[in-house]
Amino acid sequence: MNKIIKLTNKNEKIETIYLDKLCRFKNEELLFIENNLFNKKNKKYEKELNNINSNNTYKFIKGDLVNRELLNSLFNDYKFDIVVNLAAQAGVRYSITNPDAYIKSNIIGFYNIIEACRHNPVEHLVFASSSSVYGSNKKVPYSTDDKVDNPVSLYAATKKSNELMAHCYSKLYDIPSTGLR
Repeated sequence: MNKIIKLTNKNEKIETIYLDKLCRFKNEELLFIENNLFNKKNKKYEKELNNINSNNTYKFIKGDLVNRELLNSLFNDYKFDIVVNLAAQAGVRYSITNPDAYIKSNIIGFYNIIEACRHNPVEHLVFASSSSVYGSNKKVPYSTDDKVDNPVSLYAATKKSNELMAHCYSKLYDIPSTGLR
């Protein structure tokens, strides 16, 4: 049985679609970490997830990726095969007025994830990057070969940092990773 940890954010639609697809595969054990799980809106979301997966092969944990001890404990206890990190503080405009939220979630949180992967080897790390890393690139459509060295927001800089950190850890510690733009 594959054990997959999914680190989530507040985009219930993406998560519902993601879980629906994952639940089509047999023998998957899923663990979701969500820092905003227990509110009215998420109760509806949780009900949707229960309808998708009546076998309850997933479990929700309320937590924050900045809590390194929690992550280390979960990685140690569950021995995850695959890590899917879709959690982030998103949005370009908000990053201008609230940079601390972006550093905390997107840099420190991501660092804690890759450190947990380093100390508890995983088969693969999949993480959300962003098309914001392309900055003010005028060429459309974007290509993964395009230069992304000039972010125009702190949000874009944090997502580019995630890509660089994942690449570095892949080379240094043999953690296969895929960034999704």
